[in-house]
Amino acid sequence: MAMTRSKHLLTEYWFDILIRIVLIGLFIELEKAEPFTRKIHEDELWLYKNPRTDSYVPTIILWPLVFVMPVIIIFWVFLIYKDKTDTYQAVLSVTLTLGFNGVITDIIKLIVGRPRPDFFWRCFPDGQTNPDFKCNGNPIAIRDGKKSFPSGHSSFAFASFGFIALYIAGKLHTFSLVGKAQSWKLCAFIFPICIALAIALSRTCDYHHHWQDVVVGSIIGYILAYMCYRHYYPPLDSQVCHKPYAALTHQIQLENVGNRNEQIKWI
Repeated sequence: MAMTRSKHLLTEYWFDILIRIVLIGLFIELEKAEPFTRKIHEDELWLYKNPRTDSYVPTIILWPLVFVMPVIIIFWVFLIYKDKTDTYQAVLSVTLTLGFNGVITDIIKLIVGRPRPDFFWRCFPDGQTNPDFKCNGNPIAIRDGKKSFPSGHSSFAFASFGFIALYIAGKLHTFSLVGKAQSWKLCAFIFPICIALAIALSRTCDYHHHWQDVVVGSIIGYILAYMCYRHYYPPLDSQVCHKPYAALTHQIQLENVGNRNEQIKWI
């Protein structure tokens, strides 16, 4: 029976890895796809004539924050509790969150094809339009300029830091009876959310996104973070919110086996 269980766990392990590889592959391919070209009417052109500026949070800063920070937090928790099961489940949760977020965000971007606030200058770098409104700028900049909705920076920020907030809250019992009336635990939950919020809001300050893009992107990221976290961990108001379902299930199985052995001994 132990051999069968080991084979089952090994199958699940490789299947989990395969799912994440597929999500990464889809994300990479979607990033290179051409979005829908939406017609821009003259009376709305002002929405897309904001100046082109550098990102306040460029991707070379965003990606380390999004991918490295959860790893640091998970490793830090492992050093404290030495719980390999929790570490494995946390990695599964955050990688699934980021994988789903990348694919879903990109699919919406491609279907909607909303121009960015600075799209005019991407389309016409010299500021001179033509009767057909046919872009003459850099094709890569133009393609990226049609991916405003929803904000990828916002969705990834809230997916990553949203997970961190939930994970920390679970470990500290922030929302269970044990952690009530301890303000520092609430601050530990809110702080990652504030980082995500700052990243999201920066996208309106550098004219790379409209406010609607940021709002929807943030909601998508946090919802996915919550869904994937709850797939592996109990509710935050649970007395066992610090333990993953895998550990709780294993514990229940061991207790059931122990109870059966006790019954057999008495018989």
